[in-house]
Amino acid sequence: MPVHPGGQVVMGHGGGGLLSAELVEQLFLPAFGNAAATATPTDSAVMALPGGTRLAFTTDSYVVQPLFFPGGDIGELAVFGTVNDLAMSGATPLALSSAFVLEEGLELDVLGAVAASMGRAALRAGVGLVTGDTKVVEHGHGDGLYVTTAGVGIVPAGVDIRPDRAVPGDVVIVSGPIGMHGIAVLSVREGLEFGTEILSDTAPLAGLVAAMLGVDRDLHVLRDLTRGGLATSLCELAATAGVGIVFEEQRVPVPEAVRAGCGFLGLDPLHVANEGKLVAFVSADRAEQVLDVMRATPEGRDSVVIGHVVDDHPGVVVARTALGATRVVDRPLGEQLPRIC
Repeated sequence: MPVHPGGQVVMGHGGGGLLSAELVEQLFLPAFGNAAATATPTDSAVMALPGGTRLAFTTDSYVVQPLFFPGGDIGELAVFGTVNDLAMSGATPLALSSAFVLEEGLELDVLGAVAASMGRAALRAGVGLVTGDTKVVEHGHGDGLYVTTAGVGIVPAGVDIRPDRAVPGDVVIVSGPIGMHGIAVLSVREGLEFGTEILSDTAPLAGLVAAMLGVDRDLHVLRDLTRGGLATSLCELAATAGVGIVFEEQRVPVPEAVRAGCGFLGLDPLHVANEGKLVAFVSADRAEQVLDVMRATPEGRDSVVIGHVVDDHPGVVVARTALGATRVVDRPLGEQLPRIC
């Protein structure tokens, strides 16, 4: 079991990069054995129920620090993140569970603010918070609070969105500017100022996906750009589908404040986390219609085509630079910014 380094868990194992993938593929799946799902791993599992209904199910834990950051907080993040994982399978989110691990000594006002934020976020996303659990650990062992959410939704008939459905000729669309969440969290965590306030892009994406399905029931692939950013998502999708991806670096929307912050800190915006953006793989003949309807929504008004899927170099993502050169884009080993969600 070549999980490295040193046979111990490191922060990078939670970063969504290569170490995370190794942990799942080389430890969890073999350990689970026949109890593990056999389908391609996705952010939400789609299961057929008696009668033909298909249920999407997902779960996630949130350990972001600080608990409150420009544009959001851990409670809102937990709700929207879970809703978005359901939406990436085309599901209409129905209900969420919420479990809290609280550290002894946490101010009740802080807990109340997080809970109230979750309630507002759930109303905005159109889901109920229907069940949950609370545990308390000793002071010094919980870092304030952690939140775990699980969600269920219904996948409409005729919708089949999977990572392995990407095919050569597909157009690659990004729903808006990238890198905002990671830099927003980092700015308050490290006390940095970039000349202008950068707000997290936390947002529910189910409405955007529903609008896209309204004009193209046959969307091929959706992925929300969270840990590891755009680069990690594209690399994972290329590997899963066995296709190549080519995109134009100049077309990727990076806000100037994010670009400046990344340049100052030595970070790559392509690897910085987002919490309200998605990438879509759409057949070329429907791409313009999908793009138009995306731009008509608040969550997708800045959507842009950045590239396409190709036959060449299967499993490899290539970026064309502003100078006309090309470079291979890879997943990070771990995470540039830990504890980001």
